[in-house]
Amino acid sequence: MMRTIAIVLRSEDAQYDCLLCCNGTKESVPATREIHSDHFGFEYGTADITCQLPVTCTKPTHVAITSQPVKENGSSQDIHVFQPVRNQEIPETFPYEFAVCISVMFDYNNVLELVQAIEMFKILGVQKVAIYKTSCNSNVQKVLDYYIKQKFVELIPWKLSPHINASRGWLKSVSSGQLHYFGQIPALNDCVYRYMYQSRYVSLQDLDELILPMNVKTWKELLPDLERKYNHIGAFEFENNYFSLSLKDSNPKYSPESWKNVPGVNILEHIVRLSNKGIHKYEQFKTIVDPRIVVQATVHGLLKSMKGIVWVDSNIARMYHMRNISNENFKESSQVQDTHLRDYADSLIPAVSKVLQEALGIN
Repeated sequence: MMRTIAIVLRSEDAQYDCLLCCNGTKESVPATREIHSDHFGFEYGTADITCQLPVTCTKPTHVAITSQPVKENGSSQDIHVFQPVRNQEIPETFPYEFAVCISVMFDYNNVLELVQAIEMFKILGVQKVAIYKTSCNSNVQKVLDYYIKQKFVELIPWKLSPHINASRGWLKSVSSGQLHYFGQIPALNDCVYRYMYQSRYVSLQDLDELILPMNVKTWKELLPDLERKYNHIGAFEFENNYFSLSLKDSNPKYSPESWKNVPGVNILEHIVRLSNKGIHKYEQFKTIVDPRIVVQATVHGLLKSMKGIVWVDSNIARMYHMRNISNENFKESSQVQDTHLRDYADSLIPAVSKVLQEALGIN
């Protein structure tokens, strides 16, 4: 079977075919469509379009999805794009142990947090970061170019207009558009399949989120422990913990002078965690998964997988989420001092300063 990730008009009852390129010939076979259940009420949604490979074409090189039968001479429809068929060979070893999928970067200008996030990923043991980019400012682009040159970041252009009017928010009632939040869900699914046979694990998260172990320092140490503890299930959910950007501790030790004029958030200045007591803790979590067990991914968790997914005890690991958030719903008693992120400062600060100097000339 071959699976293609697509964006479809949910109300349209279309009949699809897979036009396969195989051994110098083209062959058309019927396809089926399954729309992902997470679409948040928008007109368009993510879908899997699948077809059974015929015995005459078990290893196609390229595929085009058509919405009507194609005549033998191909004259009934103009096929514009054939996509290469990936993931046909399973390697014995993977190039990466950990990859991170970031979707979607739009109107992004948070230079300092970007560099801090990527350097934290390196410290945690990540070897590749995939960023689906819609738009950013020139300084952010310089930082991205710096990491692309290092072959640490893969930048995937992600502009759906003029084809679809993608929403700038996740809730249709308050954000107009035809597709949820810049097409975040198809981007996440694309990333999982893109790295399925490149990375042993894939983390699905945002740049203002860090999944930190509590008792060890790196994901390299954490994930084997989780696999043993949870019987090699391969997919893990991490509790979200907010750190409000309005609560700030500007300790000079963690706020170098050279960072003062760099646009963005200094994550080391935020050490007040808002307690999840009385809040539905299973909301807004993010995941680290074995991508080979994933069938359908979504913003928080998995819609379909070959195995289950487990909730990780927050005393083992949790997610640190830096965000502009109202403190009105958080009483002083619900604020917890949490300096764990600063345990990484001795490695993080010189690494960030080096990138700012080399990428932007900031001393």
